[in-house]
Amino acid sequence: MTGRGTPAADAALHALAGARPVPFWLDDPARRPAAAPALVGEESCDLLVVGAGYSGLWTALLAKERDPDRDVVVIEARETGWAASGRNGGFCAASLTHGLANGVARWPGEIAVLEKLGRANLDAIEQAVERYALDCDFERTGEIDVATEPHQIAELRETAAEAERLGLGGMTFLDQKAVRAEVDSPAFLAGLWDRDGVALLNPARLAWGLRRACLDAGVRLYEHTPAEALAGDGGRMAVRTPYGQVRARRVALGTNAFPSLVRRVRPYVVPVYDYALMTEPLTAAQLAAIGWRGRQGLSDSANHFHYFRRTADDRILWGGYDVLYHFGSRIHPDHDQRPETFATLARHFFACFPQLEGVRFTHRWGGVIDTCSRFAPFFGTAHGGRVAYAAGYTGLGVGATRFGAEVMLDLLDGVASERTALEMVRKKPLPFPPEPVRWAGIGLTQWSLARADTRGGHRNLWLRALDRLGLGFDS
Repeated sequence: MTGRGTPAADAALHALAGARPVPFWLDDPARRPAAAPALVGEESCDLLVVGAGYSGLWTALLAKERDPDRDVVVIEARETGWAASGRNGGFCAASLTHGLANGVARWPGEIAVLEKLGRANLDAIEQAVERYALDCDFERTGEIDVATEPHQIAELRETAAEAERLGLGGMTFLDQKAVRAEVDSPAFLAGLWDRDGVALLNPARLAWGLRRACLDAGVRLYEHTPAEALAGDGGRMAVRTPYGQVRARRVALGTNAFPSLVRRVRPYVVPVYDYALMTEPLTAAQLAAIGWRGRQGLSDSANHFHYFRRTADDRILWGGYDVLYHFGSRIHPDHDQRPETFATLARHFFACFPQLEGVRFTHRWGGVIDTCSRFAPFFGTAHGGRVAYAAGYTGLGVGATRFGAEVMLDLLDGVASERTALEMVRKKPLPFPPEPVRWAGIGLTQWSLARADTRGGHRNLWLRALDRLGLGFDS
């Protein structure tokens, strides 16, 4: 990629000059709902949901679908969808395992069931979009994983062969000519097109639509109401907030990257920052120059990968590559903006699409996501089964959080289901070590992954040791 101080790098920086430092999706005052009032005083309910992102909203809505008489309250520290649910790339994937390769490596005996459940989950999201009239630009476009280095071509072929072995339809390997016929970049060497397993959508509008559906179903929502503490209270659970308290028979935690109210869960989750840019709307001539006639999502196959897609108004979202961890699992608004990452992303964008020289970026933003050592969500209960949690989605929560909501409700309702029988649900990943070992280990892993990207995918001793421990950092 082009370095600093060159004409190409200067042009990339110039393209950033007018970019607003806010998430594009949330910069939508015409659609953003007015904030709900904060909780003042004491509330009681059957089910309290903590967090009004996708995880919490799906849990509340599905709880009412299962039992319309169930009294459900949702509390949110800020406003609905303000965190990862309103800042992501808008890729809604069927995969529950952070991709087929990760699922095969970790749960080979149940990968076929996981894939079936994942496709059913994506179908159910599509049906909910229609049933609740969720105006979120939902399109079942599929996604192409592209190879940009020679060693990645073989990896894509292996994934295609594995999908065929499992009887999964819709996976098509594309050679260089075929992939460049779909989207023309000089960087693309091959591709793997999952034609039906990914939808694209407007993530903030999905969150706001789910919010409306919850309210219409009778859910009570309190925003600007952070949960400060959780404790048992005479057979019920009590959650303290700044101006009041909620007493509930059951509690579902949808806090994901933020510190869990169940302290023993915290070592399993690491908050990391991801970043994205959005271009101005492309003209018909600019779209024709890159041959992007379809609306598939794209991502490259590197460890430090980019994800990119067209929006409904023909902008290009370009995100990924840098993933930042801050010592002590620190989360702070200052981390949402990182000029050096935006400069890197801009240079990489024009290296991928030199045909788009002169295009400007209108928005630049970052946000925190939750990851765990197996890159796929984990689940559990606390306080004698009265509290459930799901976390660790690692960037694929747009789709998988609905599945996680079903799991949490099964656990809270005492339902033995196909979901709760999964090894993925019954067992947890390895926890992360305490600081400073955590910070040093993540730093060494990031360095090793970047090195592997430049050395034909070769995994050094550190990465191979992680593989043997079942950590398997590969994206």
